[in-house]
Order: sequence, then C-alpha cells, then structure tokens
Amino acid sequence: MDTIKNYLESMFASLPATEEVMKAKSELYSMMEDKYNELIDEGKSENEAVGIVISEFGNLDELAASLGIAGVMKDADPTERHNIPLEEAKDYIADKTRHMFFIALAVFLFIISPIGPISFGSLPFIGEKFVSIGVVVMFLLVAAGVGIIVFSSVVMNKWSFMDDFPCSVDYATSEYIYRERQYNRGNRAVLLTIGIMLCIVSIIPTIIVDSLFPAGPLSDTFQGIFLFAMVGVGVMLIIFSGGKESAYRKLLSLNGEGTVSGSYESVRSGKKDSRAKAVMDVYWSTVTSIYLIYSFLTFKWYISWIIWPIAGVLSGIVKLIVDPKGE
Repeated sequence: MDTIKNYLESMFASLPATEEVMKAKSELYSMMEDKYNELIDEGKSENEAVGIVISEFGNLDELAASLGIAGVMKDADPTERHNIPLEEAKDYIADKTRHMFFIALAVFLFIISPIGPISFGSLPFIGEKFVSIGVVVMFLLVAAGVGIIVFSSVVMNKWSFMDDFPCSVDYATSEYIYRERQYNRGNRAVLLTIGIMLCIVSIIPTIIVDSLFPAGPLSDTFQGIFLFAMVGVGVMLIIFSGGKESAYRKLLSLNGEGTVSGSYESVRSGKKDSRAKAVMDVYWSTVTSIYLIYSFLTFKWYISWIIWPIAGVLSGIVKLIVDPKGE
C-alpha cells in the first residue's frame, strides 16, 4: 500500500490544499485501498494488485468529475516543478553537511589566526627579526580559511538550481527527510551544547595558568593559545551542528505553500521555523562582524573572545523571543 499511497500523493501534489481537494484525495484513497484488498483476496500478488489499482485509478483527469474537483483541475497552477527524488535529496544533504564543515573549519582558522603573532611576538627567546613570522602565519591561516570557503562554495554551486527554478519533493522523500531530521536533533543538540560550553569555559585555562605560574611572556603566550584554540573549536562545533538541519529545512521548504504537497506534516515542520532561522542567521553574522571588526581595529584579542560566550548565551534568549513555541 505504500506504493499506492506515494502515487496518490504525487497525483494531488500540485493541487491547492482546499477542503474539497483533501476530501477527494481521501475518497480516492479509500477506493484504491478497497480495490487493492479485493484483488489480494482474489489471489493476486502485491505487485499485480498495485499495477491494476494504478492503471484503474491513476489518471486524475478522468476521475476529476466524479470526485468533484473538475473545476479545481482547470485552475491548478501550471508551473512545472523539478522533482527531487530521494537519492538526489540524500546527495544534497551530504554535500550541504560537508559544506558546513568546511565553513566551520574556515571560521576556526580565522579565530586561531592570532595565535601566530601571540606566539612569536611575546616569547623572549625569539629575536625581533622573527616576530614578523607570526604575522605571516596569521595571514596564511586567514588565506587558508578564505580558500576553503571559496572552494566549498564553488562545489555547492551545482545545487544553485534549487534557488533559481521551482522544485519539489514527493511524499516519500519528505517523510524520509522528516524522520532523519528528528533523528539528527540529538546529535545537533550535543554538538551545540559542547560548542557553547567550550566558549564559556575557555577562560579556565587562563585562570589556571595565572594561578600556577608567575606572570610573564611565556604564561601569557600559553593563555592566548589555549583561549583561541578552545573558542575556535567551540565556534566550529556550533556552526557545524547546523549543517544537516539547514539541508533538511531547505528541502522541506521547496514544495509550494497552499498546495497538497506543501501541506504534508513533514513539510509544514520545515516551514515553521523559517522566521527564527532568518533572525538567527542575521544574529550570528552580526556577532561575527562585531568580533572581527573590534578585534582587528583594537588588536585586543585577549578581550574580544568574550563576545562568543556572551553571544552563545544571548542566542538562546533571541530565539526564544522570535520562536516562543520552540518550533
């Protein structure tokens, strides 16, 4: 019956999700189910029964009048949508997850880039002529991060058609994505929690080094290295945690609103948090801009790190305001 159910959903996918259309879909499903059970009772195999049912009830144009949706069929949206099958959806999810990992890695390199100047600029046994090496290391890390982002973006460009042309996912694919999304929530929560915690506790090594060792260039250097490394890993995990979620949300938002395919529970779940996502995207972009602008203008990297743990805590409050139901 799953095959029949999926076929029925594809028949009604582009029709408006009105009461009469949903009623007609329910009636046709009952008819198909009754016919299927009748054929099975007659000794037909499942494949034979499915084939006969689809051949008898698979043309909606012929059944529209008897179902009372002939007028709806004439006024249906003629826009052709590229259907993304399950395997293609899986490929997109994999590519998007990989892309978000590369973005997270690039941000990690940006954050730890000051370790170069800190290391080579504060150690007393390194001559002044080698101090510039730290600056070179910083720019190499930044350049590597930019290169990673450019490379990953070029690779992801093959999926740009999803933004340029109308696309859709069928019922079976949307159900698969919905189940995967629910399963991924636990992993996402773990990564997000660890990332935020690392940002918050990144000050602990500084406190420990400060209390155990005398103040000096060597202790200051290790404090800076531990601080940037922990914040970098934390932010990397925060960004990467949303990789699959962004892919699921994108795929579930493809079906046209107001249509039968757009009324699937799995699809509606992907549209519920669109406002929250837009606000949080702007929020984190703003936080990153503030961090980079303040840090490069003042070079007070030993202070600017505090932006990340504060932003992590405030992000929960912001999301609660824009999405109070947690959808």
